[in-house]
Amino acid sequence: MNTMKTFLLMAALTVLLVVVGNFLGGQQGMFFAFLFAVLMNFGTYWFSDKIILRMYGAQELTRDEEPTLFQITEELATRAELPMPKLYAIPQDQPNAFATGPTPERAAIAVTDGILETLTANELRGVIAHELAHIKHRDTLVGTIAATAAGAISMLASMTQWAMIFGGGRGSDARSSGHPVAGIAMMIVAPIAAMMIQMAISRSREFLADQGAAQMAGDPLPLANALRTLHLRSEQIPMETNPATAHLFIVNPLHGGGLMKLFSTHPPIEERVARLEAMVHGQQSRWVFHHQRHG
Repeated sequence: MNTMKTFLLMAALTVLLVVVGNFLGGQQGMFFAFLFAVLMNFGTYWFSDKIILRMYGAQELTRDEEPTLFQITEELATRAELPMPKLYAIPQDQPNAFATGPTPERAAIAVTDGILETLTANELRGVIAHELAHIKHRDTLVGTIAATAAGAISMLASMTQWAMIFGGGRGSDARSSGHPVAGIAMMIVAPIAAMMIQMAISRSREFLADQGAAQMAGDPLPLANALRTLHLRSEQIPMETNPATAHLFIVNPLHGGGLMKLFSTHPPIEERVARLEAMVHGQQSRWVFHHQRHG
């Protein structure tokens, strides 16, 4: 279901790009905006891991420093048939974690000092499984594609805005010139709609990573317990975070209510926990049914 939702959202983002491109910038404007967005996001995709790790002052860990973390990660990576990722520590008190890297072979998992001090080994296992699920699902690539389309839409709207300011709209090259009110509305609404779709894709991938983590670890409850604790502590302990990277973390290090929920990169913790606990009940029901048939 989450995979289908991601596919439909990506399709909606693509359709929105085509419609906005033709309406605001014509075919030529759409082509150049999309090309620029692709080049920009391609660079971000391949080099973002180094940039983000450096941004948070992450230091690579050794087995001697965190033997339990290495053992957990190696076991889960082997089970998921993934290469062993590099492990990093972030000097932050807020308990949190994220995965980065363009490919599984270049993947890295970063954990804060706070998460190592807060979670039990079993809960930490659930968190690492979640991050490995992101790596296995190539969520960095999915996010980059979504960002490319959303970025192209925003650039088209910006190009049209400057063209209108400086009188750049000419005949059929500027589709919105004959409909100035519709053009202005499109310039405002389209980037917001693109951002909302991009955030919805991110939320869908979080659900998918939770599900993958439960299957990888063999038990959904440790991750559910970890999410409760991480969410509570993230509200109590602030973290110096770049909003552009907030979507990477297992729980949102930033908080906001009201309309901000529409632009949240993470689903509500209550819903994530409820889905994980429902997996336990489903497993128990299948176990009872199996033993009733064969007992």
